[in-house]
Amino acid sequence: MDIALMSIALSQGQVQQQASMSVMKMAMGDAKQQGEALQKLMSTADATAIQRAAQPHLGGNIDVKL
Repeated sequence: MDIALMSIALSQGQVQQQASMSVMKMAMGDAKQQGEALQKLMSTADATAIQRAAQPHLGGNIDVKL
């Protein structure tokens, strides 16, 4: 194999690897931001409000007999 051809192939491989790493870092940054937003949302959410949203028909009426 020609040395120039090997050099070109190696260079292309390195460029592809660098591009792949850049895309992966961007995806990891996006995932981190989404995770932080989800944690913030979960910490501010009221547990009873979540339960009412999941099952709105429960707890709305009380049967009282005298």
